[in-house]
Amino acid sequence: MNQLMELAPMALWLVGAGVAGGLMAGLLGVGGGIIMVPVMATIFQLMGMPNELIMHVAVATSLAVIVPTGLSSARSHAKRGAVSKDLLLLWAPAMVVASFIGGISAGFYSAFVLRIIFGVMAFFIAVNSVVPLQKKLMSGLSASPITHRMSAAFIGYVSSLMGIGGGSLSVPTMTALGTPVHTAVGTSSALGVFIALPAAIGFVISGWNVADLPQFSLGYLSLPAMASLAIGAILFAPVGAFIAHKLSATLLKRVLAVYLLIVGTRMIIQALFG
Repeated sequence: MNQLMELAPMALWLVGAGVAGGLMAGLLGVGGGIIMVPVMATIFQLMGMPNELIMHVAVATSLAVIVPTGLSSARSHAKRGAVSKDLLLLWAPAMVVASFIGGISAGFYSAFVLRIIFGVMAFFIAVNSVVPLQKKLMSGLSASPITHRMSAAFIGYVSSLMGIGGGSLSVPTMTALGTPVHTAVGTSSALGVFIALPAAIGFVISGWNVADLPQFSLGYLSLPAMASLAIGAILFAPVGAFIAHKLSATLLKRVLAVYLLIVGTRMIIQALFG
């Protein structure tokens, strides 16, 4: 009972993080991890978790939450006809393989490496959400099946190491390759599940015998943190999806860009200076 009481403050903070993550998942087609991972990392640090475990546990737990969040968000988008079965068949196999490899290989990476990856990619996503950087970089590529599959594999691997559903990368990639934005957002929500589930399994396997993990963990996956985040995320992902079809997300994208620049800077500083 005392152990559960000690977890209560953390649970409340994480429910709030789940609400924010769920809204982002439905609104922008992201899995919510881009919000949840930094929040979890801060909470775990305040709890005194060993520094070498913080990012691994945060990333693994975020991935586990993205599975039900992505399903909930994808269901809402599918009802509006915004999920492309053809794109799912093209992207999902490469993402499943790459994300599972990412989850397994994470056990060989230090917290420094995971922070640097998250920080650098947060910067890229922030700039790309305001300036069509990715569209310019991919303008010379054809929208061939091999281009789609290679993009899916890269996004799956990087996303698995960041603890995100890949929407912040897959949506601009799909639109750069000619997919309408609402279809890209809806399809990305579904693809987040094909990233998160195999990656989370990989993190469970790679962290199975690691010492000093939090109580009630499966490998790097924290079950209490997952439950707390999921409460808010699952409930609010459909709300975000509803808003996405009613309002322009331009202002929110700019706010998200500023947030990511701050988070990315903090991640890199923590990686370099502890």
